[in-house]
Amino acid sequence: MKLIPNRNTALENLDNFVDTNLGDYSKLRNFDFGPNKRSNTSCLSPYITHGIINEKEVISKSLGKFSFSKNEKFIQEVLWRTYWKGWMELRSGVWDDYLIDLKKVKEEFKDDKNYLNAIEGNTEIECFNAWVNELKNSNYLHNHARMWFASIWIFTLELPWQLGAEFFMQHLLDGDTASNTLGWRWVAGIQTKGKHYLASEWNIKKFTNNRFQNIKLNENAPPKINDKNYTILHKTFENPANIESKNLLIFENNLAFEITDFVDKKFKKIILISNNNKNKIIKLSENVVNFKAGLLEDQKKRLQEKSINCEVINIDEIKNLESSYCLYPTVGENLDYINQNSIKNINFLYRKLDQNSWKFCNKGFFNFKNYIPKIVENLIN
Repeated sequence: MKLIPNRNTALENLDNFVDTNLGDYSKLRNFDFGPNKRSNTSCLSPYITHGIINEKEVISKSLGKFSFSKNEKFIQEVLWRTYWKGWMELRSGVWDDYLIDLKKVKEEFKDDKNYLNAIEGNTEIECFNAWVNELKNSNYLHNHARMWFASIWIFTLELPWQLGAEFFMQHLLDGDTASNTLGWRWVAGIQTKGKHYLASEWNIKKFTNNRFQNIKLNENAPPKINDKNYTILHKTFENPANIESKNLLIFENNLAFEITDFVDKKFKKIILISNNNKNKIIKLSENVVNFKAGLLEDQKKRLQEKSINCEVINIDEIKNLESSYCLYPTVGENLDYINQNSIKNINFLYRKLDQNSWKFCNKGFFNFKNYIPKIVENLIN
């Protein structure tokens, strides 16, 4: 698995997966064969998260190989993040409350031995310890392992889910505010209230090919309880009728301008925004910081090769910029910075995919899934 921070590698990985392994995806995707054997999944999420390649490229490439019906499970997985983002956009208070709760539990658990053992991989659960080390070393985990990990964290180790979500965001190369926060809420049983995910010994052994022993878990824990409800916000996500010649700001979620919906527009300058740990509530690991920095530099290099005027600046500097457009950064710490600093000189530009998808995110994923054929048709035509 090569997770090198550049678009060329992302495209190579996409081609290799589609050409070689896509055909067996539905059958093998739930197996975690270990960090050195990832061919049964695409491992493209670190690139999709940062916009290095986008959903349209991935889905179009897959449909060039197989029909929609054979690709349906893969396409659903690609669009899960789109769904989570839309769900969060319509209920952004979930993110705000998460940060409030995180601050509280971080103070409460800063010296908790159980918590400290968990983040160091010093528990009595062999598989959990292995995943902690894998997460820190490779900054990636199989999706099934993420579910097992979160379940063990919450129900066997009895730690707050908010701290687990923070731990993932600190170390995952594909860390995404919506997918990560809502995924942990789902495992805990507060995303779909009363329905939690409990990891079991038999399931872990089956889908890891019996790689682990000493899997003694709490397999009868009740779901966590959160009585708070969130009213769906009414957002339109509309773009300006006419896009003038202004600067364009790009955050870390759209780092391939050449494949955006706005590539044909004339901008005075493209400004890539770096948000380092100084301004973040969730402090990222050195590996993740370096990966993001590498992607920023790769985008800058590709733009300069096309003679497009661009530079990389720190997020602090956007306070001093003239009126600009900005590819929408989505709910998370970058958008928080803009809002908390009352920066009014930015006009957001929204992707067509998000405009066509987020309106279907007012309910659960199974409802969203019914619209996927329509979303895909609009995306690739």
